[in-house]
Amino acid sequence: MQERKDWNPELYLRFRNERTQPSIDLVNRIRINRSPRNIIDIGCGPGNSSQVLVERWPNATLLGIDNSPKMIQKAKANYPRQNWMIADASQFVSEVKYDIVFSNAAIQWIPNHEKLIPHLCDLLSDQGVLSVQVPDFLGTAIGKAIEKIARKPRWKKQVGNCSRLFTYNGYCVYYDLLSERLTSIEMWETHYLHVLDSWRAIIEWIKGSAMKPYLSSLSNESEQAKFEQEVLCEIEKDYPLREDGKVLFPFKRLFMIGRNNL
Repeated sequence: MQERKDWNPELYLRFRNERTQPSIDLVNRIRINRSPRNIIDIGCGPGNSSQVLVERWPNATLLGIDNSPKMIQKAKANYPRQNWMIADASQFVSEVKYDIVFSNAAIQWIPNHEKLIPHLCDLLSDQGVLSVQVPDFLGTAIGKAIEKIARKPRWKKQVGNCSRLFTYNGYCVYYDLLSERLTSIEMWETHYLHVLDSWRAIIEWIKGSAMKPYLSSLSNESEQAKFEQEVLCEIEKDYPLREDGKVLFPFKRLFMIGRNNL
C-alpha cells in the first residue's frame, strides 16, 4: 500500500455544513464549570469545526492541530486569528493544560485508542472536559461496499489493507477507557440522515474523507476512476432513490464527553 497523500481541503469542504453539524451537536452538550481559557481541537482539519468552539467561547485561546500540512494551511488562510499547528496527536505534548480537549471525526485515523484516550486525558486541566466524536465508517453501507470491492482480486493487492487505517471501538470499550480517568461521562450515538442529490454525491462525500486512502493507494487517475465506478454500482442497491430523485445517506457517529477527576 502506498504512502497516503495529503488531504484535499476543498474536496473535504464540499459538504461543510454536514461535516460541521456533529461539532455543533457535541459542543452544545459540553458543560464546564468555568469559562475555558485554553481549548485544543485534535485533528482540526481546515478549521471549520473549530469555529463552533470559537463562537461559543470567544474569549478562549484555541489551538488546532492536524498532521496534514494542507489542512493547516487552509485553516491559517481562513481563520488567521486562531492558532494552528502541524502535529501528530498521538505524540503531541504541551506545558499548557486545556480546559477543553475536543476532537470531531479525527481519532479514527489514529491507532491504539487504549493509549490515545489516556494521552488526551493528560492534556486536560483540573476539571477539564474531553469531548470526542468518532464516525462509524466501516459500519455504513458504503463502507461495506468499498471493502467488498477492495477485496476483489483486481484491487486486493493495492487497497486490501486500507481498512486497517481505521480505528473504531464499541461504546463499551470507550466507556471503560474514559471511566479510568474521567467522571460525569456522557455517551450517545446519532444516525444522521443526510439528504443528497445522487449516488455520485455519496461518492464525492466519501472521497473527501474515508475513501481517500483507497484512492491514494491506486497508481493513477484511471485506476481511481474505475474503482470509484465499481463502488458506485455497488451502492445503488443500498441507497434507493426516493420519489424526488434524491438519496438518504445514513451515517452513525459516537459521541463521548467526560470530566477530568484529577
